[in-house]
Amino acid sequence: MISVSHKAKQFLVLLIKLLIVGGAFYFIYSQLAENPKLEWNKFRHLMVNTLSFQSILIILLLTFLNRFLEILKWQNLVEVIHKISLFESTKQVLGALTAGLFTPNGIGEYAGKALFFEKVKTKKIVFLNLICNGIQMVLTVIFGVFGLLYFNIHFNVITPKTVAFLFGICFLLFGMLFFSKRWSVKGYSIEKLIHKINTIPKKIHQKNILLGLGRYLVFSHQYYFLLLIFGIDAPYLLLMATITSVYFIASSLPTFQFLDFAVKGSVSVYFFGFIGVNEWVVVFISTLMWVLNTVLPVIIGSYFVLNYKAQWKS
Repeated sequence: MISVSHKAKQFLVLLIKLLIVGGAFYFIYSQLAENPKLEWNKFRHLMVNTLSFQSILIILLLTFLNRFLEILKWQNLVEVIHKISLFESTKQVLGALTAGLFTPNGIGEYAGKALFFEKVKTKKIVFLNLICNGIQMVLTVIFGVFGLLYFNIHFNVITPKTVAFLFGICFLLFGMLFFSKRWSVKGYSIEKLIHKINTIPKKIHQKNILLGLGRYLVFSHQYYFLLLIFGIDAPYLLLMATITSVYFIASSLPTFQFLDFAVKGSVSVYFFGFIGVNEWVVVFISTLMWVLNTVLPVIIGSYFVLNYKAQWKS
């Protein structure tokens, strides 16, 4: 009976692996092949005429740095439980990214990383992943708000009254969170969450913030560099304000990882339209960013998923 049970588990794990990897590649292919806005001939012509060897190297370097900083972030945070190697962190980050590709807002990443640890550590791993993604979201909001304000100065998308109203709502929400921090729902409260965050050493928090900031600057400037390659001529601050606004708005919308480029592409078309950037150029840049920063890591992550060995210990 034990032998059959073990074989059943092995078969189930293999089936899940194949479903994850097969699903990931299917979604990637369907999004790239069936998108009517992607005029591949025009894109190929532009890439051949504008991309130099140095440009390709810079783009690939920024792609590597983006994911490498995320791997360092995870390695740093997991140190709270025990130290892991850079390779182990790479395996967990890329494997979890693959598993979370077709889950809402990458929720599958939480479960994906937890699977690399014993069951008793699941809650800690989910919490650490929340901290890992949380700092990225905080930075996106901070840069996004300032970007939107700067963008609004140039194009007056929203009126000063609306800006004041939005800030009023933000202050109201922060006030409600502050005064209700002791309220608990099923034993959970903001006060307990803050206390739990404070149990992590400051050194780890500081490193997490620096790595998160570095990652934000890397992928936002990768977008900026691609705009320059495609011949977009606009002031640096205006382009960066538009990029940070796009990431802020897009990250606020519920979506799936495999649809991330479509959401960012739609938001980008709206914002870059004010600057006069051609729609298909914006769509291609958003798609290229998705291919570089999601598709390539998922291809590597698929290897780790297929070679995953379940942690049966409880």
